[in-house]
Amino acid sequence: MQVINLSEKNSILNRYLSEIRDVTIQKDPLRFRKNIERIGEIMAVEVSRTLSYSPREVTTPLGTATIQLPTDEIVLGTILRAGLPLHQGFLNIYDRAENAFLSAYRRAGRIVDGKQELEIVAEYLAAPKLDGKTLLLVDPMLATGMSMEVAYRALLSHGTPAKTHLCCVIGTTEAVKYLQNNLPDNITLWCAAIDKELNEKKYIVPGLGDAGDLCFGGKL
Repeated sequence: MQVINLSEKNSILNRYLSEIRDVTIQKDPLRFRKNIERIGEIMAVEVSRTLSYSPREVTTPLGTATIQLPTDEIVLGTILRAGLPLHQGFLNIYDRAENAFLSAYRRAGRIVDGKQELEIVAEYLAAPKLDGKTLLLVDPMLATGMSMEVAYRALLSHGTPAKTHLCCVIGTTEAVKYLQNNLPDNITLWCAAIDKELNEKKYIVPGLGDAGDLCFGGKL
């Protein structure tokens, strides 16, 4: 699996990344959502550099111009609910994409060596056929990698994509290793940043907190 950490290069993305981490700016949910959306737009452009292209002629008022246009059939997939602003950022760029949505949540699993394990359960799924298409699966926080894996495997019930890109805002080294060990090598993982730690509740440190709550408010 190829792993791309966009924060390793200087770009305006780092400003938006710094703002979504900032506890003061986080108090404005509108700005938080907008910054996630902006990060999605930047990542979408970076992903576009890897797509397939072919020349197309476009008629202008004064003649014709030949332009290289992408030929991939894009399916943009998102894990509800925190993924919605990131999804919108990608959709702003891939405005002709088909869309897929699924829900996934954590629940207590089996006890191993005296510790309670977490398991991820996927329930709702709405997606088009994926055979031969390019799947972009986006989720802002990649803590353990388990939700992304479950979402990817659930989507395979709708066909096998020709290319797959997994896109997150903040990932962890643990999640990267998990996905490398459990998903096919031909998948590309894109992260705006990769943090090193998870706390005992499986939250990313330093991370930014709960992205869903910061976007849409708390939950019971």
